[in-house]
Amino acid sequence: MVDHALRTDLRSNLGARSPRHGVVVEGATGGWSDVYHTAMVVGWPTFLGAVAALFLAVNFVFAALFAAQPGSVANARPGDVADLFFFSVETFSTTGYGDMHPLSFYGHVIATLETFVSLIATAGVTGLIFARFSRPRARLVFARNPIVASHDGVDTLMVRVANARHSFLSEATAKLWWLGPIATAEGRRYVGFVPMKLLRGENPALALSWTLFHPIDAASPLYGKSAAEIVSDQVNFVISIAGVDETSSQAVHSRHAYVANELRWDHDFIDMFHFDKDGRRHVDFTKIHETRSR
Repeated sequence: MVDHALRTDLRSNLGARSPRHGVVVEGATGGWSDVYHTAMVVGWPTFLGAVAALFLAVNFVFAALFAAQPGSVANARPGDVADLFFFSVETFSTTGYGDMHPLSFYGHVIATLETFVSLIATAGVTGLIFARFSRPRARLVFARNPIVASHDGVDTLMVRVANARHSFLSEATAKLWWLGPIATAEGRRYVGFVPMKLLRGENPALALSWTLFHPIDAASPLYGKSAAEIVSDQVNFVISIAGVDETSSQAVHSRHAYVANELRWDHDFIDMFHFDKDGRRHVDFTKIHETRSR
């Protein structure tokens, strides 16, 4: 069972950090220019709130159209906007209780137009809801802090990941990247990605936890750098994991980013596993983030 704290971390890590985290972006389009993407990435409260607001707005618009010609709706009280609003809701949802109905040619035209709008809106919202529910995603939790410590006699950057699902992530592959300043032979400096070699970047069946090891040797971008230098360079570490969820047979992936000051030097991860008196192995997901100083 995954406890509340782990579920909170899970929600934050699923979204990971925006690639624009900490950056003010000017001149980029978004929002209404890409409605589908926006509808897919916002949280459920925002999504449902937007759908509800749109539903109310559309029905108020059609209520105003019905009100533009008094007597267009039978049994609606004269001047009562509430009656026309609820008649619009009944028309939009194709409920049709029968108490009120279009009375004039104008009323039939507006009701026909609203029914058409309802068909388009219902299909669109249904598709978005299905897409949000069916979107494959990995339930991976990344330890809050990566560590740097000696491993097999070599200083090593280590990242711990846990699979919070009770299923295997088959053919899992992991990649680790340095994101920071790079100098060219001509002396120009820019911010770019540098791949960081992992001792074991593949896992045939990720079920519980996985610790990734990057040796800080001469080929590592961390080689010869102190903690203060890494922080002053505003270095980020980006990790991505992809695999196939055996339950859904769909490819899933997850990404997470660390900033330099989240590194813990000369620390070890607290062991997540223990054995009971019957010899059964237990895994404690609540210890995913715990480290101790050496």
